[in-house]
Amino acid sequence: MPYTGNPVIDVAMPHPRTGESLGIATLGPAGTSSEAAARFLRQYLAISWADRPDQAPEVPITLHERYEAAAQSVLDRASSLLLVANAYHGISAFYMDPRLAFAGAYCFDTPHYGIATRSGKLPQGPLTVASHPAPIPLIAQLLQDRDVAVRDIVHSSSTSAAAAAAADGSVDVALTTSPAAALWGLSFATRTRNIRMLWSIFAARPDEPLRTAAGDA
Repeated sequence: MPYTGNPVIDVAMPHPRTGESLGIATLGPAGTSSEAAARFLRQYLAISWADRPDQAPEVPITLHERYEAAAQSVLDRASSLLLVANAYHGISAFYMDPRLAFAGAYCFDTPHYGIATRSGKLPQGPLTVASHPAPIPLIAQLLQDRDVAVRDIVHSSSTSAAAAAAADGSVDVALTTSPAAALWGLSFATRTRNIRMLWSIFAARPDEPLRTAAGDA
């Protein structure tokens, strides 16, 4: 069942007034679980930041190729908040970065994941599967009742990028989300399931001077 409670742990999130929010930066392109989670956060903030219900600010969402690029957007003051899935293997860097402050966390179920193809059927023979590194354990789960082997797993920068690789024929199939599959014209060839995920929110420390880092955050 989807998580429907009030999940946000608000530690220190900024409270921009109408028209002042620089928005949420997270992993793209369109169709990622991060984008879905950012839309949920935007809806929550539109209510919690409003002085009156009719003054709910429109919080923009910007999508980046990597979480590190999204973090740089926050450090450059192009975005207000960085949103990162706690399953991301590099999330510790954001917790430890002295330029960033942990601002909150919440539970949000991802869109449904599945193995998708252009035809909606699994090809014969060992498969090459595109996937973001975080949900790779799902591949064996989703294929456990299918008479098919995995030859290789190709790491993609996001679930949407994985879907794009299957759509252009670079790989046989993709582990991807339902929004990304629809966006790239794929159909699921296996059962699907979502992931109950914790998402962390970061902001630039208020005493951190505006500057461009030499490398990734």
